[in-house]
Amino acid sequence: MDEQFAISPRDVSRAAGTIADDVVATPTLPSRTLSALTGAEIFVKFENLQFTASFKDRGSANRLHHLDPDERRRGVIAVSAGNHAQGVAYHAGRMGVPATIVMPESAPYSKVVQTRRLGAEVLQHGATFADAAAHAHSLIAERGLVEIPPYDDPLVMAGQGTVALEMLDAVPDLDVILVPVGGGGLIAGMATAVAGSGSTTEVVGVQSETYPSMIRALAGEEFTSSSTGTIADGIAVKTPGALTLPIVARHVHDMIAVSEEAIEDAVRLLIEIEKTVAEGAGAIALGAVLEDRSRFEGRRVGLVLSGGNIDTRLLTSVLMRGLGRTGRLTPLQIDLDDLPGRLAAVATVIGDAGANIVEVEHRRMFGPLSARSTTLDVVVETRDGHHADEVVEKLRAAGLPARRLSP
Repeated sequence: MDEQFAISPRDVSRAAGTIADDVVATPTLPSRTLSALTGAEIFVKFENLQFTASFKDRGSANRLHHLDPDERRRGVIAVSAGNHAQGVAYHAGRMGVPATIVMPESAPYSKVVQTRRLGAEVLQHGATFADAAAHAHSLIAERGLVEIPPYDDPLVMAGQGTVALEMLDAVPDLDVILVPVGGGGLIAGMATAVAGSGSTTEVVGVQSETYPSMIRALAGEEFTSSSTGTIADGIAVKTPGALTLPIVARHVHDMIAVSEEAIEDAVRLLIEIEKTVAEGAGAIALGAVLEDRSRFEGRRVGLVLSGGNIDTRLLTSVLMRGLGRTGRLTPLQIDLDDLPGRLAAVATVIGDAGANIVEVEHRRMFGPLSARSTTLDVVVETRDGHHADEVVEKLRAAGLPARRLSP
């Protein structure tokens, strides 16, 4: 392999042997329902079944195995507010290596608690990731700790690349593998493995439209920051790795940017169809297929479900928003005379139409209507958008002027 690249296919093969007893050889399974929905033949790689629910277990374990005795004694350090933190903490604890994780003060409480539970010393410092990283570097100098980078490290990349070996072993004739991309460690390792296998399988990277840092870097452009957040926070990286970038440029067939709405839909569909929880970054590969079905129609497509660590409040919001977009929860607004029995009339029409009232609120105090009128805001549960339209028409036919609102 060209010396300009940090890893070779042999490095990925060695990593597979090194970490065989440390990680789960997660299944790559066909999804008949997702295939029927998208027109592609879909195979899902369930990396959310790792112990820490993320592919990060692989790179962390491989890097830790290569510590010398003195480095093991001194201990390791990582900067992360997410999956990398848990991967390092878990495998360092298993191997008896002291681990320090530095997180920004804004890190989700649940992730702080979970990382501590895995045995690491967790230090919260600074308002931003950069602040946390600066503090970690001061601790490296002070304590002699060994840094475990999240992606820009040859041993970490090689460990992540073992995902591809397992996918190709399970489904050798995949046409394309879609891989979430943040800093690029996962896709660099996987693309290296695929290139070395002699397979004709394309490796395609996927990023959020709000954090297209690798896409910009490959085009020779700088990505500074996004004015909006992303549900795919696990790959919301401002700057891709210096080691990963040339590998991606050489071995990755294409890069795709995916909208937030498609990512949310993918999270929802994975729960509804596959009965599995995916974080935004873990679902983004499916989002790419949902958003451009014609590109993948009729092809054998492998999706890397890279992780399942999503905050429960965020997951609830995503699911509720999805119910609104698909017409299964529909907000209606009805202008009524403020007289006894009018609410009962509305409820009767909605019930007879086969819908269910979830929420109801009168608004008498504000608005353009007279003091003898009221606006009724109702959220109804319906089968789909067509059913919601039927409910509206039946309300209007009963003399109850109703209109659908945007969810």
